[in-house]
Amino acid sequence: MKISTKFALVCSTAMIGTAAFGEAHMDTYTIGITQNNVGVDSYQTTYEQAFIAAAEANDNVEVVVLDAGGDVARQIAQMEDLIQQEVDAIIIWPTNGEAVIPAVRKASQADIPVIVTNSNIAEQGFDFVASFSGPDNITQGSRSAEIMCDRFKELGIEDEAQIVQISGQPGYTTAIERAKGFEDRLPEVCPNVTLMETQPGDWNREKSQQVMEAFLVKYDDIDGVYAGDDNMGVGALNAAKAADRAEGITFVGATNFAVGYEAMAAGEYWGSIYQSPVDDAEAALQTAIDILNGEDVPFLNYFDTPKITQDNMDEFEKPVF
Repeated sequence: MKISTKFALVCSTAMIGTAAFGEAHMDTYTIGITQNNVGVDSYQTTYEQAFIAAAEANDNVEVVVLDAGGDVARQIAQMEDLIQQEVDAIIIWPTNGEAVIPAVRKASQADIPVIVTNSNIAEQGFDFVASFSGPDNITQGSRSAEIMCDRFKELGIEDEAQIVQISGQPGYTTAIERAKGFEDRLPEVCPNVTLMETQPGDWNREKSQQVMEAFLVKYDDIDGVYAGDDNMGVGALNAAKAADRAEGITFVGATNFAVGYEAMAAGEYWGSIYQSPVDDAEAALQTAIDILNGEDVPFLNYFDTPKITQDNMDEFEKPVF
């Protein structure tokens, strides 16, 4: 197994390793991956490590590992690079669900199957995708709404609670879907809870802390905070703690990070959705291999992401990210 790891502005088409493409065995696949932004959070960093480890464990796979650094133009260039290399399959973690569609279409036209990982592209690009591998973000948002509603019912405030939402990066499919899942489900289970405002935290803890600081100034009564992931949720928690208002607020996330798990253990953060970046990475690689082997793979190839709260967290290991 050979790995070519290329980051940031590196766009060389050279593969690391001594064997040329023509010398590879017929049952060896070259799979390229272009990721969203490995440096933005620990989930993506752990995903990359797990992806490389899974590839190293498979003697029939060579991988070209790229990172777009959150730059759409860079990711499109990396897609072009992988197409020119004539890799057998491409895995893409989209930086923007709409902007990458032309590049995905070009790969499909070159008869290179494209697997979208973690965060899907916009629906108009589905015809050019072999499979999506990752979590069901709508379901995650819906389950987060159920966690929050159940907690409000326990506290007896389900008919009067007021909440705010800190969403992910605008235009990013995961952010859109987690918000939609939450916003659609909450009125079904807790129709009298009021969502007062939503602001983006861009998956960034510091920005989310600033967003929450502004919410705390604007609203005298906040009973709950829903964040698109625990990284942002803990940023909101930190702001509430600094303002001495955390005790009366229920914090719920949509991907459980180590910091969220620790805050849950401390009794400061109520619940989240358990999602493993290792499962995510391994599922994406296996989906690509299965497609190349001609196996029947569902278009939406989800892995399960269960609810985790202070009540059941002992059933789950602390996240490694």
